[in-house]
Amino acid sequence: MNPILLDFPHQFETERLLLRMPMPGDGKAIYDAIDASINELRPWLAFAYNGQTEEETEINTRESHISFLKREKLRMLVFLKETNQFVGSSGLHDIDWDVRKFEIGYWADTRFSGHGYMTEAVAGLTEFTFNELQANRVQIQCDTRNSKSCAIPERLGFELEGIIRNEDLSIDGKGLRDTCMYAKIRTE
Repeated sequence: MNPILLDFPHQFETERLLLRMPMPGDGKAIYDAIDASINELRPWLAFAYNGQTEEETEINTRESHISFLKREKLRMLVFLKETNQFVGSSGLHDIDWDVRKFEIGYWADTRFSGHGYMTEAVAGLTEFTFNELQANRVQIQCDTRNSKSCAIPERLGFELEGIIRNEDLSIDGKGLRDTCMYAKIRTE
């Protein structure tokens, strides 16, 4: 079946959060969050290292909206339910619809760090992926040096399947990095 024909919710809620697909006009909030968090994001994420203008962020947001509708990547924006404040981004990429394998990525606006929001978002997205998308495998990859990012799958009971050595270039392109591979699988 062509994944574009799959129907599933474009948003869901957790206890404190609303996760939804990106919409045109969301770029400003995302840009502001990146700008406020640039020092924490720059070592790990290419878009932060290379920098983006507000216009480029809006273009990326609209492209993410289209990718969601086409079922190519399922980026989700994370908002506080009570105030509708943007707190970060998560989502599913490197999707294999035949295997029903999904990789979760995430980053948080550091102004909202330390409250468990991203852990709650990833937990909700993991549940959504198994329940709504019938996942057989959900994985998270983190640079071994990014302890904050690695703490999330560890808190949520993902199994560390291994460390892939010299797996990728560092964001600055000056060295190699090692990657932790965490996963949860559907149990029979």
